[in-house]
Amino acid sequence: MRKLLTRHGARWLLGLLLTALAAAQLMQVLPSDSIARMDTFFAGLRMRLEPAELDPRIVIVDIDERSLAEVGRFPWSRDKVARLVEQLTAHYGVAAVGFDVSFPEADTSSGYAVLERLAGAELRDVPGLPARLAKLQPELDYDGQLARAMRDQPVVLGYSLSGSQRKGVLPAPAFTVDSLNGRTLDAYSSQGYEANIVRLQAAAAGAGIFTALPDSDGIVRSSPLLQRIGDGYYPALSLATVAAALQARAITPVWEGTVDTLSKAERENGGLDMIAMYHAQAKKPLLIPVSEGLTATVQYRGSGGPAGGAFRYVSAADVLAGRTPAEHLEGSVVLVGTTAPGLNDLRATPVSKDYPGVEIHANLIKSMLDQSFKVRPDWWLGMELAQALVLGVVLALVLPVVAPVWAILLSLGAMAGAAWLNFFLYTHYDWVLNLATLLLLVLALFVLNVAWGYFFEVRRGRALVSRFGEYVAPELVAEMADDPEQYNMDGESRELTVMFVDVRGFTTISEGLTPKQLREYINRYLTAMSEEIRERHRGTLDKYIGDAVMAFWGAPVAQPDHASRAVATALAMQATAAALSREFVQRGWPALQIGIGVNSGLMHVGDMGSAIRRAYTVMGDAVNLGSRLEGITKVYGVGIAAGALTRAAAPEFAWRELDLVRVKGKQEPVAIFEPLGVDAELDEARRAELARWHEVLALVRGQQWQAAQELLAPLAAAAPACGLYALYLGRIAHYQAHPPGADWDGVTSFDSK
Repeated sequence: MRKLLTRHGARWLLGLLLTALAAAQLMQVLPSDSIARMDTFFAGLRMRLEPAELDPRIVIVDIDERSLAEVGRFPWSRDKVARLVEQLTAHYGVAAVGFDVSFPEADTSSGYAVLERLAGAELRDVPGLPARLAKLQPELDYDGQLARAMRDQPVVLGYSLSGSQRKGVLPAPAFTVDSLNGRTLDAYSSQGYEANIVRLQAAAAGAGIFTALPDSDGIVRSSPLLQRIGDGYYPALSLATVAAALQARAITPVWEGTVDTLSKAERENGGLDMIAMYHAQAKKPLLIPVSEGLTATVQYRGSGGPAGGAFRYVSAADVLAGRTPAEHLEGSVVLVGTTAPGLNDLRATPVSKDYPGVEIHANLIKSMLDQSFKVRPDWWLGMELAQALVLGVVLALVLPVVAPVWAILLSLGAMAGAAWLNFFLYTHYDWVLNLATLLLLVLALFVLNVAWGYFFEVRRGRALVSRFGEYVAPELVAEMADDPEQYNMDGESRELTVMFVDVRGFTTISEGLTPKQLREYINRYLTAMSEEIRERHRGTLDKYIGDAVMAFWGAPVAQPDHASRAVATALAMQATAAALSREFVQRGWPALQIGIGVNSGLMHVGDMGSAIRRAYTVMGDAVNLGSRLEGITKVYGVGIAAGALTRAAAPEFAWRELDLVRVKGKQEPVAIFEPLGVDAELDEARRAELARWHEVLALVRGQQWQAAQELLAPLAAAAPACGLYALYLGRIAHYQAHPPGADWDGVTSFDSK
């Protein structure tokens, strides 16, 4: 744990700090307009992603381009509007009609007023004209026709709010300031309005405000359901139309404890958080949640217009002509509006920049009928904080300790999971929760760890390459870079295997070559040996000492099979040296022969040297013995000599024991061995030769000189180039002439290095 804290503590702390900043932003301690704009973008995206299904209960009678072509330019004369109302109410039997247009002035298009003026002036002497005009008056009184068509029908007119100018007459308010009993409501208010003429408003079932209130960016996201004009609170067109359709008795604000039919959950916050519509079609009132300013969020469905898929559009021309199928309109709530481009009723919304204004009211009506409003629940802060804290803390602790691929997958998974949960709560429970802060937190944590990894881990990795790149193979450096904290140049003791390599007769070789040839000779040799050590067998190249090479295995990267790797390298190096020797001889250069000493044991490894120059190297008795073994190879006429610990640690090789020796500086004798190759690959003849050799060695140590000579002679004859056999034949002859005595321990001592 202490190691993890040392390595990741700073990143953990920064990650937790980012999480705390996200929590502060959610609590508006650190408000951000940019994050607020991102949340409005996600709100619009959620609406666009939610599938739209056609709602047959709400129909839009569209004053479209075809209607303008058939009926005439808009605004139409009121007799045509009256005909439209009669068709919708009497012929099609709709539940309610809401006009997304207003009639603030009297309709004089019939010319009746002109005729009446003429009858009293220039044409007053025309016999029977006044009587004839009186008879024509009902037919030419277009406002009267519309008023008669609306009377006792569920028809709601629309009107707008504007400045301080007042035009037309307002409907009865939903409630007044006096009815609040001293309480105050936070509502949008206006002093001016452009409403309908008296005779039309008196005949209508009601009227509603259709004025859109866009946000500061010009996009309509919410709509006031009630607005204050003077001392009264007046409903929006959508609310008034639903009231007409349900034959509502009253619309009132809901205060805690004022409506017995409300459940505790519906009144749990106290104060005004909804309005109630009491109607004849249900005992329980229709409850409509509202937020600041008595507004409701508009839940846009589809992309808007006839092709939007959310609401049925029928042409006003088809309604007037009776061409619309009855089943498309019967019992429906109808909104009369326009999508004709020249009539300027297109609004910018989160789902479209040219959204029909009439469909904004349709969406609100659908939400009321469904009792399904997208709202921010009262506990939104707790939920958003919980998500931020859980995701933030988990990712802050986990991302620093996992590999980059897992960090990417975890971050993407966290963002996808947060987005999915947000959309699920939105579509299944109508809960609106902000998402931007949560996604930014996950992104910030990911970027923090990527940046940290680049600026610190990569730098640490580069430093590692700088320190170890010249010693070990690139593959080992890459492995070390994955976890650089595990590797350093501090001194430590480890079980390792060391190797020393030297060129035989290098002085003679150098005398026979020009300086340029010698440079190429030694470079080719050192390159070939280094490649066997580093690239092929993943050893650590310690140093070059003239024509000698020093290497070791097991550090800085731990290798349990370090001895086996070293032995395999030594055998491969002898084969490579033989191939190089043939090439050199062909070029007229001296032959190449090398001796290799290999030994295993406890060694000190680390960055050692002086204040002027240091190197990553190994030291210790086991290292010194490895160096002695390289020199001993010349004596025994073999290419490789290894210590007993190396032989024991690499049992997969076939070994020939060379001798028991006491090297300079050590009193205890050590057994030395020569690896002949992989044991499983040794042929029978070679195995038989090896067995006879070990019998010879046993006879020599038992001072049975004659028997040893008789057994060794055939071996030497079969392998005249074997220096080991020749050495022991000479020793046997010497001991025959000069017996070593009964106390001889069979050990050969070396007084030189």
